[in-house]
Amino acid sequence: MKHLFVVNPKAGKGKAYSILRPLLKQSVEKYDVDYEVYVTKSRDDMAEYCKKYLETGEKVRFYACGGDGTIYDLVNIIYGYKNVEFAVVPLGSGNDFIRIFGSREDFLDIEAQLNGTPIKIDAIKCGDRIAVNQCSMGMDAEICAKQSDFKKIPLLRGDRAYTAALAYCAMVNRVNKFTITIDDNRPISGEFLFTVCGNSRYYGGGYQATPYALPDDGLLDFSIIDTLSLPDMLMKVGGYKKGKHYNWKQTLYVRGKKMTVHSDEPAAINIDGEVDIVNDCTFEILPEEFTFVVPATSDYVEDRKSGKLTNEIGLKI
Repeated sequence: MKHLFVVNPKAGKGKAYSILRPLLKQSVEKYDVDYEVYVTKSRDDMAEYCKKYLETGEKVRFYACGGDGTIYDLVNIIYGYKNVEFAVVPLGSGNDFIRIFGSREDFLDIEAQLNGTPIKIDAIKCGDRIAVNQCSMGMDAEICAKQSDFKKIPLLRGDRAYTAALAYCAMVNRVNKFTITIDDNRPISGEFLFTVCGNSRYYGGGYQATPYALPDDGLLDFSIIDTLSLPDMLMKVGGYKKGKHYNWKQTLYVRGKKMTVHSDEPAAINIDGEVDIVNDCTFEILPEEFTFVVPATSDYVEDRKSGKLTNEIGLKI
């Protein structure tokens, strides 16, 4: 199998390739791996490079070398192809998608990646876009849009940038009038802070928006939060980051396979960090859509087998 390291040159403060190169030297030469490193020039260039290998039908493994945005780009390119595995070398500022699977050090260990375990994971379909982590609509999506601006400020990286964006957006976008439908249940209409659809647990630099979601259980976790006063919201931010909001009286936390959201006014939507403005959207589960490589040093696979890592909190729609 060919191992293809696709590098986002902007990741790692522009030092992605220089960070990756010594990591590769310690591992691929040891195992005499058939590999290539490609530094992308643009999204279109990345797609062209990847499809050259995808369309051969031969089994390949792509490594997204960058942050969560690089993962988003890669999964949207490889979606629909069955001859591919994907892995991650975390060189971004947040690296939220991999948190449930292991530490950043696990994923920077290329030897552990080469000897890792491929597992089937679910995905979220939203229109013609694919997400593997989380989607949201409302103030949360506005935060996602603003977070990229705050990341440009020195010392505001990862969760700090998200927290700063949250504080800013709390002043202007706490009320969103949505009609939300989960699966075939009765629609819920009202004023909401935001609604999150989670295939996994973390975003925004470590915030546990859907703290019991698992990317391989065939279900999505939905976290729907009513509008809060500004003082109440700011007081609850810490609890939200730790995932303690799931049992707040202002939160509806449920599971299902599909969520539709309607907004009378155009509203922000976040799809794994990509932001758009819409009136209507649908988030839907794609079971076992991708083959993802868990590093050999990670406990994820064993913890799932033993039941140590579970989604069981007695939730029903």
